[in-house]
Amino acid sequence: MSAPLHGRHALVTGAEAGLGYAIAEGLAAAGAGIVMHCLHADGPARLARDTLARKHGVPVELLPADLRDVDQIEAMAAEALSRVPRLDILVNNAVIRHFEPAHRLPRAQWDEGLAVNLSAPFHLARLALPGMLEQQWGRIINVSSVYGSGAAPNRIGYVTTKTALLGMTRALAVETAGNGITCNAVAPGTAPTPAIVAKIAAIAKESGQRVEDAEREYLAARQPTGRFVAMENVAALIVFLCAETGRDITGATLPIDGGWTAA
Repeated sequence: MSAPLHGRHALVTGAEAGLGYAIAEGLAAAGAGIVMHCLHADGPARLARDTLARKHGVPVELLPADLRDVDQIEAMAAEALSRVPRLDILVNNAVIRHFEPAHRLPRAQWDEGLAVNLSAPFHLARLALPGMLEQQWGRIINVSSVYGSGAAPNRIGYVTTKTALLGMTRALAVETAGNGITCNAVAPGTAPTPAIVAKIAAIAKESGQRVEDAEREYLAARQPTGRFVAMENVAALIVFLCAETGRDITGATLPIDGGWTAA
């Protein structure tokens, strides 16, 4: 089917750039109308919305919210439901990362990570589920990480929240399994997001390397494939899970990491 999600409506958090935009584009290409969450509805975010709508011919709404604030989350969900008939698909993609050892991590950063990476996905699922239950159809996708099943130094907030997100995924899946709703997690490895590209550029500058060499070393230490995980492939996996092809998959964590967890 060329448009397996025609007539569906998807809310994607952190959708104005990077992986979130790639996911929104994949869903739009499959026929879904999109509600793009962003932190600020600024020029780049509006351009992303307009580009997506023009390219794929689907309705695209842009809604800002600070995911640290539950009141803003609830207001965004209410506004989304005033603009689209229902939220058939929820993709919890937005993320915040802090890089500090545990004993130096400011408590505000710990709380911020819990709010954005874990509590916001719960609240958005809580708000989307009544409509999904009413129509007996829905898809919830939580974007976790390879760090949901492993760890690394100086990432305690990220590792903790991405691991907890897998437990939330399983709990929601079991709770909704008899209602035409699926809930799954995808666990990407290193993709060429703006944050990762900037990090590799900084490593190259600090070490005096070419960016290409720093990128090669960075990826070789993580993914046996030695290359980035393509963001469009993460999006394609999510489209598969959201379409009827994914109706029998629920409560699963699907790695897409170039062999990282296998190694």
